[in-house]
Amino acid sequence: MQLEAKFGLNHGFTSRDLLAYVLDDDGCLEPSSSYQSLSQEILHSFDPQQSSLATWTSTKVKQHPVLNQFLLECGVYLVSDWAILNDTQPKQLERILKEFHSLSSGEIQNYSQLLQSYHAVYRSQRLQQRLQGIRGKCIPPTTQQLQQIAQQMYSQSSQMLTCDSVMAQLQRLASGLREYRIHVRGGSLPAESLDAGEHNSLAERIAYSEIKNSWQNEDEQAEFLQFYRSQFQVCLQQALAEVTESRIKKLQRKNSKKASNFLTALQLFHCQQVPMAEIAKILGLRAQDAVTRLLKLKEFRADVRQLLLLMLLAHVHEKAKIYSHPERLKTIESEIKTALDEQPKL
Repeated sequence: MQLEAKFGLNHGFTSRDLLAYVLDDDGCLEPSSSYQSLSQEILHSFDPQQSSLATWTSTKVKQHPVLNQFLLECGVYLVSDWAILNDTQPKQLERILKEFHSLSSGEIQNYSQLLQSYHAVYRSQRLQQRLQGIRGKCIPPTTQQLQQIAQQMYSQSSQMLTCDSVMAQLQRLASGLREYRIHVRGGSLPAESLDAGEHNSLAERIAYSEIKNSWQNEDEQAEFLQFYRSQFQVCLQQALAEVTESRIKKLQRKNSKKASNFLTALQLFHCQQVPMAEIAKILGLRAQDAVTRLLKLKEFRADVRQLLLLMLLAHVHEKAKIYSHPERLKTIESEIKTALDEQPKL
C-alpha cells in the first residue's frame, strides 16, 4: 500500500494496521442495515464518466474519516503543503507562529510576507483556474511562480531570494503549519533530535558550496568535512549546555521546583523519548499541556539552533582561511552565512 511505503517506517505502522480501517465489510451486513461499508460507499458513488475505479477507490480511501483519524494519531496529515498554504489566513498564521511555534516578531513578519506573496501568485492563479473549470490537486509551484513570489517578496521587504530559497522557505512554513494541524486534531508529533537534519544539510551545503573551488584535492575536502563534523558536535554540546543553563537560571528566579521539573522533563523527553503525557504523571503535573508549557520546546530549540549556528560560523570561516586566497575570504564568509541562515527555524 502506498501509505505504508510513504509513511509507515517513520510513523510506526504497516499496511496490516491500515487494512483494519478500510476492509470493514465482512459479508454479513444486512441489506436493510443503516451502516454503509467503505466498499459500498465507493461503488455507490463511483462515476465512470469522471474517473477510473482505481483512482476513485484511492481517493475515497484517503478521505475515509476513520483511517484519517488513525493516521493523525500516528502523526500523518494527508494534505499537501500547497493546499495547507492555500487555506491558511495571514492572521491565523501570526497566531500559530507566535503561540505554537514561539517564533520571534521578525521571523513571524518574514513568514507572513512569504504567505502573502504565495497567495498573491499561487492561490490567485489557482482561483482563476477554478473559475475556468480547471480542477485537480494542488501541485508544487512552477519555476515561473517561484520567481513571481520572489519578486513579491522583494517588493515587500527588499529581500532578494532565489527560486530554491523560496521553495525551501515555503516547505518549511508548510511543515510548521502541518505540525500545528496535527496537534489541534489530537495527532501525535514526533520527538525530534535537536541536531536532526542540521548535520547532513549543513555538511552538504558547505561541502558543495563555492568553497570547494579553492581546494586542491579530495584529501583537503575530506579533511575540511572531518573538521566540520567534529566542530558541529562540539558546538552543539556547548550550545545545549549554555541554553539549558540559561533556562534553568531563569526558572529558578521564579520557582526552584519548576527549574528541577524542567531539567527532568527535558531529559525524559529527549534522552528517553518518554511521551509528554507520561512525563506529566511522573512530575505530578495536571496533563500533557502543562509539560508543553514547561518545556517550550520550540523556543528552546530555536535558542540552541541560533547559538549553534553562530558558533559554527566562526569556526568554519576560520578553517576556510587555510584553503583560500585572501581575496576570496569575503565571498566565502557570505556563502557560509547563507548556508547557515537557510537552516530550518520552524
